[in-house]
Amino acid sequence: MKKGLKKAIKILTIGLPKGSLEQTTIALFEKAGWRIKGGDRDLFPNIDDPEIEVVMLRAQEIAGYVENRSIDCGLTGRDWVSETGAKVREICSLTYSKTGFRKVKWVVAAPIKSSIKSPKDLQGKTIVTEAVNLTKKYLRGKRIKARVDFSWGATEAKPGLFCDAIVEVTETGRSLLANNLKIIDTVLESETVLIANNSVWKNDVWKREKIQIIAMMLKGALEASSRVGLKMNVPEKSLNRVLKFLPALHTPTLSQLSDQGWYSLEVIVEEKQVRELIPLLKKAGAGGIIEYPLNKLIY
Repeated sequence: MKKGLKKAIKILTIGLPKGSLEQTTIALFEKAGWRIKGGDRDLFPNIDDPEIEVVMLRAQEIAGYVENRSIDCGLTGRDWVSETGAKVREICSLTYSKTGFRKVKWVVAAPIKSSIKSPKDLQGKTIVTEAVNLTKKYLRGKRIKARVDFSWGATEAKPGLFCDAIVEVTETGRSLLANNLKIIDTVLESETVLIANNSVWKNDVWKREKIQIIAMMLKGALEASSRVGLKMNVPEKSLNRVLKFLPALHTPTLSQLSDQGWYSLEVIVEEKQVRELIPLLKKAGAGGIIEYPLNKLIY
């Protein structure tokens, strides 16, 4: 290579969701090892990796842009992949109940005092939703004929005024109940997924490996989010009593200390177990107990 010439840096473009998952996604990337900060243009925030370009998009758009290769990969909901009909490669699920990446449901809902009690009562009715294609597919599966209109927002406020029922996304159903709506049926369940363009995945080895690294680190960060490490010193005479209290991914790490008859023991446990576990370990003979957070847990 001639002096002064630099090897061109390859770039992977990734679409991340704006809106409700935006800050959760940025926090996950930071825990996984990438820091994302807003620049002059919110569409293209800065990331501390010269091999990655981030584009902030609505989750509904990402699958389509991945399919037509405007971007190489992205995070979006499996529901939006299905809604758009995009032909993309799903790399992994990024759903974890202890974080903002929880499963959601698209449900049919109607006013509590409505005569609609079951899916068959939707026959001939008007339904509004942001997920028009998903709703039509659901109705076809039930052999129900109903009108489906697109909703630009404030969907929960429309039943009784502009429609008979809605199809809306929910986690707990509390928001629907607060709007005097009852759930009639579940259309589908969805979760956050990492997707990639099919051609990129098949034909670009460098980009495929980069996507695999991102997937591994993101999943590792999610897996670590509800766990902590425990480290303690245990006398040999108490070892068996202590070990019986220790749940572990595999087996605890055990090493002999320089002090004769003492061991150092290390284990990964669910954080919610710690408040009950530490008193038991102390009573069983462990000492010098240290709890520490985890950033990533890679299987």
